[in-house]
Amino acid sequence: MGIATSQQITKYYDQYRDTEITFTKDIIRALSLDPRQVYIKCNGTQWPCIINSTSFQLSRIIVGTKGGAFAQISAKDAPPVQLRFCFFEPENQLLSFFVSSRVTNITPYMNSQDLAVITLTFTQRPPDDLIELVGRLLEANNNAIRRREERIVLNEDSKRKLGITKEESIIIVQNVPRHCIIRDVSFSGAKVILLGLSQYLTNKDAVLRIEFDEPSEVVAVKGTIVAAELIEGRKDIVAASIKFDENLVPLSYKLHVNAFLTQVRKTQLSATDQIALQKAEQEKEAESETKKTASEGSSPAKNAAAAKPAVQKAPSSDGTKQEKSASAEPTSAQTNAKPDAAHDANTATASAAKENSTAPASK
Repeated sequence: MGIATSQQITKYYDQYRDTEITFTKDIIRALSLDPRQVYIKCNGTQWPCIINSTSFQLSRIIVGTKGGAFAQISAKDAPPVQLRFCFFEPENQLLSFFVSSRVTNITPYMNSQDLAVITLTFTQRPPDDLIELVGRLLEANNNAIRRREERIVLNEDSKRKLGITKEESIIIVQNVPRHCIIRDVSFSGAKVILLGLSQYLTNKDAVLRIEFDEPSEVVAVKGTIVAAELIEGRKDIVAASIKFDENLVPLSYKLHVNAFLTQVRKTQLSATDQIALQKAEQEKEAESETKKTASEGSSPAKNAAAAKPAVQKAPSSDGTKQEKSASAEPTSAQTNAKPDAAHDANTATASAAKENSTAPASK
């Protein structure tokens, strides 16, 4: 089993805070609870007790009415009580912790005068270890209904994540053990390949034995063979589909399947988040490139727009100068023309004078 994160533990606590579980044999086995080391501690003294049920808010224990524990905790002003849990961990190590609580109710156990059920309400949030253990069990029960038809095909990766040591197993059909190969499993059933004839296997009761690791155990799941199809090319080998009896599926089996589905879902969500993040980065880069291209495209236009008035002004300025020089040219021509006219006038005057001087001489 993987280690739950603080976020997952908080989710368990919020979702299953008021859900109470009763410690049946199946739950005790699934949680690896050691009932012989469950105690209550009060005024520095501890007594063994039987834990009946628990939630994240309270626990119910069973104690004898004639013992010292009952005398202490049933007093009018009962002192605070600490409840000790103890679980087995891999490699036979023990996990134990105390939960602070107070007595809130005392009732006879099944109308017995020798036993009493004591309700201990927790005065603070229980340890994360308890929340993780109970939360996983409750989650597995919920997913066994919600995701009951999701099939897990056995391969090297799925076997490792499920904790299944090998595909080869034993199926007991009408009290006759047969060798089989497990092809897929789910909360609600499994498919196996075995020797036999379909007409002698269909609708027969069966028990499938699956060997798990971490913890090492063999889980027997009861069900019914609902279909048996012949393998192509073989008349003596069938693929049998088994439907489990939902009320008899062991919790340990549900925990293994739930752990696999949860892990796969987390991987899928992580991959989806990573793809979304990469897509967002690509869109951001594309947007940045678009803005950069637009900025570079607008700069030449702005330069051209800024340079255009200067180009337009230049011809007008040259034209003005040309006009001025053009207007200046006739003025100089007129200036040059004035001496020529004076010269012609002087010539004409001289000619006239000469004629006048020669006229009397002829007379």
